[in-house]
Amino acid sequence: MGATGKKPIIGILGGIGSGKSTVAAEFAKLGCKVIDADTIAHELLDEPSVKEKVVVLFGRSILNPEGKIDRGKLAEVVFADVRSQKSEIRSQKSESALCLLSSVLHPLVLQRARELIKQYDCQNQVKAIVLDMPLLVEVGWDKRCDKLIFVDCEQKLRLDRAKKLGFDKNQVKIRENFQISLDNKANLADNTIENNSDFSVLAKQVVNIFSYIMYNG
Repeated sequence: MGATGKKPIIGILGGIGSGKSTVAAEFAKLGCKVIDADTIAHELLDEPSVKEKVVVLFGRSILNPEGKIDRGKLAEVVFADVRSQKSEIRSQKSESALCLLSSVLHPLVLQRARELIKQYDCQNQVKAIVLDMPLLVEVGWDKRCDKLIFVDCEQKLRLDRAKKLGFDKNQVKIRENFQISLDNKANLADNTIENNSDFSVLAKQVVNIFSYIMYNG
């Protein structure tokens, strides 16, 4: 039984670009339901009440021609250009902008996540619930998990993957400054998945860990 209900709850930890979502997707193939905080946040940006609050904070320049929030433009505002090591003031402004955006979205994301956990607990076909939430520990949701899994990945690989997702090195640094250190996350985890080689190796690790969780609790 999960910490908050019928289903085991598995939390995924790791740095940006480590492969947390890939791991979560593999758990989904095994009959788990994944609660993806980033996806929830993106959906929330399309809700009129949320859009209005974000536009008040960051201006109408973040809207696309259809009047919806352009996530790329929003990211440009939130993560101001901090490429220059001398741009300390500008970096602080970016962090403040990220805090403002988080203050709007985080409470709503957590509320939606609670609703989904309750919903999935009632679905017999769901074997477990996986939380793919960048700030899982920071918001105290690690306490809701029966198992915590850390996705370990070399920094160079993480940065390469993050770049493909549209994040430069400075944006990764700003985001990770809002999170506890990777060492602390690793220490909190019950299991570690190594994601430094090919996909088949990762998938096998997920199967092994999932089997252990389901049969040993």
